[in-house]
Amino acid sequence: MSARHPIISVTGSSGAGTTTVKHTFEQIFRREGVLGATIDGDAFHRYGRDEMAEAIRAAGEAGNHHFSHFGPEANLFEELAGVFAEYAEHGTGRTRHYVHDEVEAVQYGTPPGTFSTWEEFESDTDVLFYEGLHGAVVTDTADIARHVDLKIGVVPVVNLEWIQKIHRDKSTRGHSVEDVTDTILRRMPDYIRYLCPQFTETDINFQRVPIVDTSNPFVARWIPTADESFVVIRFRDPEGIDFPYLVSMIHDSFMTRANSIVIPGGKLDVAMQLILTPMIRRLIERKRRVA
Repeated sequence: MSARHPIISVTGSSGAGTTTVKHTFEQIFRREGVLGATIDGDAFHRYGRDEMAEAIRAAGEAGNHHFSHFGPEANLFEELAGVFAEYAEHGTGRTRHYVHDEVEAVQYGTPPGTFSTWEEFESDTDVLFYEGLHGAVVTDTADIARHVDLKIGVVPVVNLEWIQKIHRDKSTRGHSVEDVTDTILRRMPDYIRYLCPQFTETDINFQRVPIVDTSNPFVARWIPTADESFVVIRFRDPEGIDFPYLVSMIHDSFMTRANSIVIPGGKLDVAMQLILTPMIRRLIERKRRVA
């Protein structure tokens, strides 16, 4: 952690909704005049698309049928921890971009499924912002969580997460339900070992819970909407959180535990603005005091 060069991470699995939270942070940064260096978690995958397919095939032939983007073998955990440590110390570092489609291929000058070249962060940024799979991961060789000043978890209940992934991969990637199901099964051991433990490290978790039937996510025809959901917001340390104010400002919200508040799903953006804006202000004020 660093008062001079704070780091914020948003962590959640594919289809969890981390991109939505990223957009909220971008709005807050813009409104508050905060300049952020940004890391997309995909940048620290070890393999491009074709290389990953080959790595999965080779792992399967060797008897490992659970090789996945969730685990350390397919990621650059030590390098990511190194960038976090460098930024916390000096406000410097580097990242790259994983090219998802033809539009990004034109932008970055490299084919879809590959990486752009490594580039240094812009100088004199206020914060480093990470969004991806591993913003609070801890392994035997890399402790990324310890460098982060504000850790946010985005964690839909698992059936909703699977519905979102199935629909996204079918619509944007042309995968079948069977293909996505195989991916979910293959990733499950790494999901349990490396994704779930992060949400005990996070400072705040936003967990969307549908209030419609999602008992069989593999045949669900629609993704439950925000208005068909509640969001459970859990604070690891509730000290300093003004729960009566939040309940009064967010209509139909209520507390369930001393560190948890439940809000209607459609109020998520408002809740994040109310909760995260003062936290970001405190990080920036602390930074300026020690500058």
